[in-house]
Order: sequence, then structure tokens, then C-alpha cells
Amino acid sequence: MANAMCSKINTLQNSSILKSTFTFIRTLSTSSPSPSSDAASETTKKSKRRKKKNFFEVAQFLPNWGIGYHMAKTHWKEVSYEITKLNLYKDGKHGKAWGIAHKNGLPIVDAPKKISGVHKRCWRYLPSVVKASESSPTLTSSTDSDLKVETQAS
Repeated sequence: MANAMCSKINTLQNSSILKSTFTFIRTLSTSSPSPSSDAASETTKKSKRRKKKNFFEVAQFLPNWGIGYHMAKTHWKEVSYEITKLNLYKDGKHGKAWGIAHKNGLPIVDAPKKISGVHKRCWRYLPSVVKASESSPTLTSSTDSDLKVETQAS
């Protein structure tokens, strides 16, 4: 009987030692961050890229949806389109567009044509090219003032 009691006490002591050892190892593994998790968080930060915009996503921030302004694809060097007409779908991110093609700031053809590739994500606004209505001064205002002066004199 004494032997049975001693063996039970020994097994209880051994099991408590094992339990304390496992808890000690568990706390060590959870308390220090692993270097692989740090590397994974850094790669997610680096892999985020800014999504390029399609034609309509760029045009929506311009006055009157960009009509009269110049836009070009990012890989075009000297070619751009002056927007003349837009046909938007309900969501505002899709549709059709027409414009006058320009090369080095001069129109290639006077008639507007349909712009291809408007849904591709490579469009940009060209702020350096002046809007057509802003570049040419209005001649009618000066002639109207001359006519008023002539009518007042007579």
C-alpha cells in the first residue's frame, strides 16, 4: 500500500513538472514576435501600388467632365486629345468619348474622332496644354465696344 501511494505521488509530481514546462515554453513562443511575421507585414506595405485611372476616372474631377481639356495616355509623348463629347454610362466609370487629336499642341485633324482605349488604366490630364477657349482672346468683345462708340457718336 505504501508503494502504491508513493508511485501515485511520483506520477502527480512528474505530471505537474511537465505541465509547468509546457506552459513555460508556450509563454516563450507567444511573447516574442517571430521574424517571419515582421517580414510579411513589410512586404504587404511595399506591395501596395496606387491604382492607375481610366479615362472617366480622370475626367470626373475636371470641370464639365473634361470637355475642352487635353488628356493623354501615360506612355504617349507628344500626342493628346482635346475632349469634345462624352457618353457616360450610369456608373460614371464607363462610356464613350470623342476628341480632336493633337500632336505637339497642334490639331492633326479638325474633326473629332472616337477615342479608343478609354477603359484602360493609363490616362492622365495634361495641365500644361491650355484649354482652347482660354488660349484665344475673344475678338467679339473688342468689336462690340467699337460699334457702341460709333453708335454713340452718331
